[in-house]
Amino acid sequence: MTEGRTKRKLSAILSADVKGYSILMADDEAVTVKTLTAYRDLISSLTRKHQGRVVDSPGDNILIEFGSVVDAVRCAVEIQEELQPRNAELPENRRMVFRIGIHLGDIIQEGTRIYGEGVNIAARIEGLSEPGGISISQNAHDQVENKLGLGYEYQGEHEVKNISKPIKVYRVLLDPEVASHTLPKKKRKRLKIWLLAAAAVIVLVLGISATMYWKYFYIPDPVDIDPEGKMAFDLPQGPTIAVLPFNNMSGDPRQDYLSDAITETIISTLSHYPNLFVIARNSTFAYKDKFVDVRKVGRELGAQYVLEGSVQKTGERIRITTQLIDAKSGNHLWSERYDRKLKDIFAVQDEITLKIAKNLRVELLEGEAAWSWFKGVDTIEEFKKLTQALRHWIRLNKEDNVLARKKSEELIEMDPDISAAYVILGLTHMSDLFFGTSPNPLISFGKATEAGKKAISLDDQNAEAHVLMSWIFVMRKDHEKAIAEAKRAISLNPNCADAYNALGYFLYLSDRPVEGIGFIKKAIRLNPFPPSFYLNYLGGAYRTAGQYDKAIEAIKKSIKGEPNQIFAYINLAATYSLMGREKEAHEAALDVLRIDPEFSLKNFAKTIPIKNQEKLNRFIDALRKAGVK
Repeated sequence: MTEGRTKRKLSAILSADVKGYSILMADDEAVTVKTLTAYRDLISSLTRKHQGRVVDSPGDNILIEFGSVVDAVRCAVEIQEELQPRNAELPENRRMVFRIGIHLGDIIQEGTRIYGEGVNIAARIEGLSEPGGISISQNAHDQVENKLGLGYEYQGEHEVKNISKPIKVYRVLLDPEVASHTLPKKKRKRLKIWLLAAAAVIVLVLGISATMYWKYFYIPDPVDIDPEGKMAFDLPQGPTIAVLPFNNMSGDPRQDYLSDAITETIISTLSHYPNLFVIARNSTFAYKDKFVDVRKVGRELGAQYVLEGSVQKTGERIRITTQLIDAKSGNHLWSERYDRKLKDIFAVQDEITLKIAKNLRVELLEGEAAWSWFKGVDTIEEFKKLTQALRHWIRLNKEDNVLARKKSEELIEMDPDISAAYVILGLTHMSDLFFGTSPNPLISFGKATEAGKKAISLDDQNAEAHVLMSWIFVMRKDHEKAIAEAKRAISLNPNCADAYNALGYFLYLSDRPVEGIGFIKKAIRLNPFPPSFYLNYLGGAYRTAGQYDKAIEAIKKSIKGEPNQIFAYINLAATYSLMGREKEAHEAALDVLRIDPEFSLKNFAKTIPIKNQEKLNRFIDALRKAGVK
């Protein structure tokens, strides 16, 4: 389309702005601009991930166009979920909280610009959204109501400026906790008492009439089943699980609170896994007290796996049974039974949830290697903190590295005897060396070494601790000891994907790329939803072996999994440069500078432990030719 030509079309429009932006600017203009730039970069990456286009970003406002409302809402949810932990790390008066509005409507496109009533309505809905929240129009709601694992609260009709008719607005309920906060204050307090207080109060709350229940706890019907038995909508990357409401087997309806509370705690805990898509409570609770075919549930909710269970309380004892089912075949993958004395219901609830969460991580994500991370983790809070630290570290960018260190240090404060906490702490100090963010590389390297030794002193059988030590050796350019330490980790845990990945990486650094490819592929087989850097290392091994097309394919998959991983763009720039594809190499180099405007090739070169100096020089020359400086 040539510049100046106009056309009308139907698009999903997302409008976002920052609450109290002028106050933030008045308080500290430089810091505000820096934070806004970082948040915009994140939003732009997520927009590309969800097939959107950033149209304009004047001041603190961002206008984005999507071809699908589903993509727009998914992107909005991920934006708010990604920004929330980042804001949590900032002082309260420096937090940058976005409001988001989404509308599906007719727009006018002229060149790259868009305007018209569809854009105006999206902007007005954004103004009606709560800080940190998402509001959508009736048109948008009609398209996504049964296509995503989310809830929606009708907020009524609103008359807004320059729009002739009132617009109907819905609030997106991001998770069960948010849903509970939409209750009136009096009702919210009553719900909390229902879950936490004594039996007399439980009876009182369970006496609420059916009319009141549906007013405050309405759950939408599941989507229609595809007549051919296919999923109702596309599955996301990574495994998807639906946790069905656990059955109350006691025969006493007053005990429903117990099975519901355990179900909700499991959903909340599993939601911390970065690579696991957990269907929201408001969708799965539609099946409460119903006989279900798990294969039908899987199709209706778009879930590959279904977790179901039951709770039976007899006197002072409780029995909880759980089973994980493949929703496509109906086969049982894993089952467990827990019998406990009911001295402290909340302690029992947390214990069972922790065991289930650990088992599901093994079954669905990392295989048996997951146990290396969770040895010594005895509480839900420790489990969540460790999972948060891992989630931030695997993203491999400066901001998340800081958060990963903070979470690991908080975990150490909770329990100084958890080996895995020191592993993550050491990895963050190693990452500082790669990012060039350490004010004193020698001190950072020393802290990483100290953390690695501490992790091994706490648990010499922890394979992940030996993986950390292998990285420390390779940074010393002692490749043979690094390889030996990675092999030691594999001997301790033959299913440790991180150890195979590290070994493959060290081999290709040692000019043995074909061997390295085999071990990295083994890591990916052990962890079929691997951290994105596994694929980046695979791309580097293919590049070193001269298999450039395979290198590009692997690196692009890495970027798709983690759009702001700077090392993948460095690898991509070098590979395109070696192929003579100068335009693509330069574009990748620009992405390196987009992610880190202060990136220094000179400093980065000092951290690359490639054993063969000639190969190292060739790699650096390729980056320089691509435009990385």
